Amino acid sequence: MALPLVGLFFFRLYENQLIRQTEAELIAQGAALAAIHAQEVRDAGIPAEKLGAAVPVDSDNPDSPYRPIEPSLDLASDRVLATRPAATAATVDPAFTAIGARLSGILAETQKTTLAGFRLLDPKGVVIAGREEIGLSLGAIGEVRAALAGRYASALRQRVPNQPSPSLYSVSRGTRVRVFVAMPVAVDGKVAGVVYLSRTPNNIVKHLYGERGKVVLAAIAILGGTLLIGLIFLRTVSRPIYALMERTKRIAAGDRAAIRPLDHHGTREMAALSDAFLDMAEKLHARSDSIQTFATHVSHELKSPLTAIQGAAELLRDSGSAMDEAERRRFSDNIVTDAGRLNLLVRRLLDLARAENLAPSGESTSLSAALALLPTGDRPALRVEAGETGLRISAENAAIVLANLIDNSARHGATLVSIMAASAGGKATIQVSDDGAGISPSNRARIFEPFFTTRRDCGGTGMGLGIVLALLKAHDGTIRLVDSERGTRFEIILPAV
Repeated sequence: MALPLVGLFFFRLYENQLIRQTEAELIAQGAALAAIHAQEVRDAGIPAEKLGAAVPVDSDNPDSPYRPIEPSLDLASDRVLATRPAATAATVDPAFTAIGARLSGILAETQKTTLAGFRLLDPKGVVIAGREEIGLSLGAIGEVRAALAGRYASALRQRVPNQPSPSLYSVSRGTRVRVFVAMPVAVDGKVAGVVYLSRTPNNIVKHLYGERGKVVLAAIAILGGTLLIGLIFLRTVSRPIYALMERTKRIAAGDRAAIRPLDHHGTREMAALSDAFLDMAEKLHARSDSIQTFATHVSHELKSPLTAIQGAAELLRDSGSAMDEAERRRFSDNIVTDAGRLNLLVRRLLDLARAENLAPSGESTSLSAALALLPTGDRPALRVEAGETGLRISAENAAIVLANLIDNSARHGATLVSIMAASAGGKATIQVSDDGAGISPSNRARIFEPFFTTRRDCGGTGMGLGIVLALLKAHDGTIRLVDSERGTRFEIILPAV
């Protein structure tokens, strides 16, 4: 977005340089003509009383023979004055008129080459040489007044074109101005006249046309660079983005074969974006599968007690009057038992949902603090072998994990649960072992599946280990079943404090 503005800035800068260049050329021409004019005044023997004001002395270098004049016009900051005022009637000194007549030929020949406009003025500002306005006064013009006072002056004035400019020239401000330079002619420290010069500066459009070969090469280079940038952008950004969009549509339509890396990534950032997107897609599909499987299990687990409740209720409704008290009580107890199982399943489902959506709290605890929160009811004897092992998990959640494991041990005939803990490398390892019946080889791979239980007839829901796994995952922990000579042994790994 800044490139066009920068281009306009350099456009104006270069245009201003053309103004300065024109002023410098007029200064050089004016200095030469002023020297000729001064020599003519000396040769004519014009007395000092006919000369003008005293030329100011350069206070910085009063003894230096050099008086350099630097171009000072600035198209950006200098005000463009109105067109040059017309000359007014005046009285001409014959001595200066003669000098002007002798120099007219030099001015005419010089103008053929430099294309500048020349006026030679006497000490009163009356034109003594030039194509027009001879015998008229220009002394009322600002830059001429400054030159008559012995000071160099220049000005930008509106140009009066001889013919309309092409519309293309409207982009250049320099085509609408003319540079005026007034150079004092000094003789014996006094103003002997003024060389008044003017010229329209070379406009930037015309100058660029003169350099059209270089401009064409520059345009080709810019166009080639732009095309190269476009091709690089197309290959490294646009094409991978469109490929990722097409892959997104396929994944949304259920095409699992689309969950694979792109053939061409273009940039490291696009590769990282593609990997992150595909990882998200894989997790969403896995989550979808998990939800579908979970919903199937839930419907199955809820269907059995609901069917039993419905059957018992219908029997009581249809045949309750024909039943004796013992039969009615048996069916009523079945309804209460199955309703209790439903209630337990709902509570365990809520516990599992909380565990899976749990965000780490940043709390920490020790193994002894977690054990202190365990219920004191019927449970196997505990043998704890742990030092001051800090765990990056809250005491409440750690107690839930241990309580589920100990409860499972008790339900499978364990009389002793051994808990050992150690930490190394920023990780805390906890081993929970019991002396119970153990887990059969055929069931070892399924123990963490939701609703899998071998004690359904005793009220087991098969969700305890699922809750333990979800809690540990929420705290960047893991749990696995490890081999043991007797009973069951679980290994828990959590971040250590």
